[in-house]
Amino acid sequence: MPVFEGLSGRLQDIFKDLRKRGKLNEADVDNALREIRLALLEADVHYSVVKAFTRRVRERAVGVEVAKSLTPGQQVVKIVHEELIRTLGHSGQLDLRGNTPHVVMLVGLQGSGKTTTAAKLALHLRKQGQIPLMVAADTYRPAAVDQLVALGKQLNIPVHEEGVDRAPTDIAYNGVEKGKRENASLVIIDTAGRLQIDPDMMDELVSIRDRVSPAEILLVADAMTGQEAVNIAEGFNNQVGLTGLILTKIDGDARGGAAISMREVTGVPIKFLGTSEKADGLEVFHPDRLSSRILGMGDVLSLIERAETLEIEEEEALAMQQKMRTASFTLEDFRKQLKQMKKLGSLNQILEMAGLGQAVDQIEPEALDRQLKVFEAIMNSMTPHERERPRILNASRRKRIAAGSGTSVQDVNQLIKQFQTAQRMMKKLSKQKLPANFRGLLG
Repeated sequence: MPVFEGLSGRLQDIFKDLRKRGKLNEADVDNALREIRLALLEADVHYSVVKAFTRRVRERAVGVEVAKSLTPGQQVVKIVHEELIRTLGHSGQLDLRGNTPHVVMLVGLQGSGKTTTAAKLALHLRKQGQIPLMVAADTYRPAAVDQLVALGKQLNIPVHEEGVDRAPTDIAYNGVEKGKRENASLVIIDTAGRLQIDPDMMDELVSIRDRVSPAEILLVADAMTGQEAVNIAEGFNNQVGLTGLILTKIDGDARGGAAISMREVTGVPIKFLGTSEKADGLEVFHPDRLSSRILGMGDVLSLIERAETLEIEEEEALAMQQKMRTASFTLEDFRKQLKQMKKLGSLNQILEMAGLGQAVDQIEPEALDRQLKVFEAIMNSMTPHERERPRILNASRRKRIAAGSGTSVQDVNQLIKQFQTAQRMMKKLSKQKLPANFRGLLG
């Protein structure tokens, strides 16, 4: 996750040094903790959280569990991992018990991504079998109503709206009543935001809360606001009473400290992370997975979950495996695979989630991502016949393809050369007696 890249890099450097040491004395632990403390503070983690976190780590790291360990450096990393999970809190599930429709009320400041989050949450819960209805109760920003209606049409999710002239409390109530009549199992209310917390805003939110009795009141907070996000969460929790947090713009260039601080400072669990601008860019918050990613241990479970959403037919997957084994893999197949891989995220994200973050510096994934985009443009410029039979690509065809894709003939030649090399490798591997687990990886 870009938001944690700086912190992750610093911590991994610290742990690399710890692992090199055969034994750790108290001074070694204190030096490492000093560096961890600085890394967390620079990442915008609240000072009180940093203080409590390093105290707990030290109490365990200078104790028996490290002194008697055969790999003390690894043991300290394990302690940091466990205490980071403790700081991030538990994985908060939405409370969707009792009578339907379950009402979820979204609150937050203007610009936090509340309206788009309402649509993302509705889509996420519909995939879990819920029947959602969204309610446009933000009457202070006319574009918010239009935006939610447009998102509803795009995702085929109904929206209740009454324009901007009615009182938000009435709109929210009428939306819930409509949900009851239309057998919606879930009503998501998008409330108004402000540039800052003010008494009128809080009074209005309290009125809506008292009128519709929501099962969940979720604060949508922008991770890019850093330490201020913690203060915002405290303000909303004290006035309205929050049941959970949704952190947006996790894919942005922030320092990540808010995510680590908010749960411990407010006592309110983080329930979702907004990971991209796309409609499906919402992930359930798993503190153990996030902790692993911050410490460079990967997050294979989340990667698998992303892959499962690609909905690849079993027959198609088996056919692709057979093509790879018999070296009959074509440029058309490569183009399809490239499209599927892009849905998982950037190469950087995939490597990080697979626990291969340290390989990033060696292979320069950003450069490889750019190269793959060039290759995709070239393949899109080919005819289907050319993609299926690359051997017919003579000089005139390559010149036409380069002009059509905005690339050079050298780029086209490079794609074909690398593709032919990959085919030869597949052919050799298919003839060798490989271990079962390696054959599975090849498939």
